[in-house]
Amino acid sequence: MSLRTALLLAVTALSAACGLVVEIVAGRMIAPYLGMSLYTWTAIIAVVLAGFSIGHWIGGRIAEQPPVRSIRNVGWSLLLAAMSSAACLVLIRVLSGPIIALGLGPVPTILLLTTALFFLPSLFVGIPSPALTRLAIEDNKEHLGHTLGLFYAAGAAGSIVGTLAAGYVFIAWLGTIGTILTVAAAYLVMAALMFSLTWQESGARAKVIPGVVAVVAASTLLASGNRLLAFTSNCDVESNYYCIRVIDLEGQLGLPARSMILDHLEHGVNIRDQAELLLSPYVEAQDTLARLHIKTEASFRAFFIGGGAYTLPRAWLEAWPNGQIHVAEVDPSVTRVAQSQMWVAETNRLKIVHADARRALSEQRNTRFNAIVGDAFHDISVPQHLVTTEFFSLIRQRLKPQGIYLMNVVDHLERPRLAMSIVKSLESIFPVVEVWRSNWSGARATFVIAGLQQRTPVERLSSKVTPGQSFNRVPDADIVRLSEALEPFKLTDDYAPVDRLIAVH
Repeated sequence: MSLRTALLLAVTALSAACGLVVEIVAGRMIAPYLGMSLYTWTAIIAVVLAGFSIGHWIGGRIAEQPPVRSIRNVGWSLLLAAMSSAACLVLIRVLSGPIIALGLGPVPTILLLTTALFFLPSLFVGIPSPALTRLAIEDNKEHLGHTLGLFYAAGAAGSIVGTLAAGYVFIAWLGTIGTILTVAAAYLVMAALMFSLTWQESGARAKVIPGVVAVVAASTLLASGNRLLAFTSNCDVESNYYCIRVIDLEGQLGLPARSMILDHLEHGVNIRDQAELLLSPYVEAQDTLARLHIKTEASFRAFFIGGGAYTLPRAWLEAWPNGQIHVAEVDPSVTRVAQSQMWVAETNRLKIVHADARRALSEQRNTRFNAIVGDAFHDISVPQHLVTTEFFSLIRQRLKPQGIYLMNVVDHLERPRLAMSIVKSLESIFPVVEVWRSNWSGARATFVIAGLQQRTPVERLSSKVTPGQSFNRVPDADIVRLSEALEPFKLTDDYAPVDRLIAVH
């Protein structure tokens, strides 16, 4: 293999790796603005593949050009890939607000923003592969099939390495901004290598113009990026799962309080000196329901599916001084932030496991709980394996005979098809299932759903914190009416289309 062929092969593999790094990072970039869901990943994958496809077509046209011109155009495509990738950091600050304000609904909004940010970077990085493969074949005509297979394999291998590196290394070590800038720098190096191959055949103008364009583009991006804080992360901590932020609320509330934001949603408000003061309405409703059904006992135990700000675990540690709280939180960084900034004390009565909640609960074979609380979310959706009849059956097995299961669900106010499907699933496991709905709701409402052994003795849970706010039990007649209108179905491990159900209006 000649030195030039080896260089072309390396650029093919590295450019493919960089393209997949951008694809993985795209999900993290969008999460603080639109959350993370099946719809988000579907849009990202579709847009990136569309860019690759058109880029490959353009690259095929470039492959028909004379070698020097073809190499030079590949250099330009890599230079443009660098510019457009770095520009994403600026464009997301400029475009996200106006696009979200259009009110197009979740799917069109995600598609529009994803296309605006990531189509061009994918298109430009799709160009080199066909052109470089054709050049290598010209250099190795006697091994046409071998060369073609080698370049295809290099592109696939680069894509695999890029995917793994982004998910397991770059985002955790460098963060979103650092990863994108590293990819842009790699594109610039590859572009310089391509231009260097045509150095002897290029005139003075052809030698100077790419460098001038790169300098002007970098200066412009740097100036606009600094002005928009595009190179400053929105996150206090960027973990493998979330963009984590903590907001100080003391100025608003007049007492030491902080809010934890995961991606773009608030996941709890903690008061430093009053753990039992619950400012989130659905958390207060869950607390009230639990206290109505659970008698004070020395052996009180609760299991939380998701930790977040650990707001209700803090409150129950205060309420039941001899009780034990178990929390399954998938992200260790969330726990570290909660302990360091949200006043979550480390105690032997708070047992935390950093694992998937279903797995963690299944391993609690010798413990029975008074309460199990479902509070695991990505975006406004619940992970689908945590809302199936199989999981609810596991929950029932892990509860004491008079235990209570509580979960909150965000769904459409008038057509809560996900909430009703969860109710239908729970009804096959629990003798009593109740739905509680906030009286302060917009188009979407927060529901608290309870699986019980006996009915709650009240119809209304009035807030002790916010005057006029309450959670009211949805009457049985309304449950029947919604069931007839929405045709909910049991959610199973085989079929639980959570994202689709929650998007139905």
